[in-house]
Amino acid sequence: MDHVSGLLIDDISMRFDLPNGGSVQALKNVTLDIKSGELMSVLGPSGCGKTTLLNIVAGFLAPTEGQIVLNNEKITGPSPERGMVFQQGALFEWMSVRDNVRFGPDMMGKSKSESMPIVDNLLEIVGLQDFKDKMVYELSGGMQQRVALARCLANEPDVILMDEPLGALDALTREKMQALVLKLWKETGKTIILITHSVEEALLLGERLLVMAPRPGRIHKEYRLPFAEMGVGADLREVKKHPDYNPVREEILSMIWDMEEEIMGRTEGEG
Repeated sequence: MDHVSGLLIDDISMRFDLPNGGSVQALKNVTLDIKSGELMSVLGPSGCGKTTLLNIVAGFLAPTEGQIVLNNEKITGPSPERGMVFQQGALFEWMSVRDNVRFGPDMMGKSKSESMPIVDNLLEIVGLQDFKDKMVYELSGGMQQRVALARCLANEPDVILMDEPLGALDALTREKMQALVLKLWKETGKTIILITHSVEEALLLGERLLVMAPRPGRIHKEYRLPFAEMGVGADLREVKKHPDYNPVREEILSMIWDMEEEIMGRTEGEG
């Protein structure tokens, strides 16, 4: 199979050894072939290894078994070609919006004349052009996440990894940010993997949606959905009125509830 452009998660397993001699199998035999430019959302109950998987793709963790291959290169550690956006922006609060976004290009040795047009264009795209000279601590949570997205894009990554990026936002801001993620995906052609606890968000922001199951973490079910494509430049509330939306939502909710109940039962049984 040719993987010149794309991300191959090749039979990944991750075991964490505990101090008492036991171990936790966080992931087992996870294989995924993600084409360049795909938008994938990942759902699952706590403990199903979602964040562990993202951290392995980011290069923060080395898997116990298997490998990650991006554009035919095996991943051995963090790299600018894989950008991470966290739940809280992980920004430099004492620096201006523009300086935050310029940080990556600066680190790569780009000159100011080279980086400024890129930075200004990104600020335009995420709707922060009028706020570029503000300090980050002066901004609302939603605006800080816009800065985090622009800063990630300034590094020109092939893959954007998002760990609950909108989880801390209020409902209205979250909806605006969901629309922005779809816009960025469409305009930049980036591969995006987004972890969320919200079934609705996973449906709206996943052409591919993975439901993971815990103990050990593995892929339980995969969906290919039309809602992300429909949502680009559209009112997301209208997308939710699509006749297929609620049935899929109910099916996934039941699936996750069943897993959560099983985990609770198991935990009580172990007590």
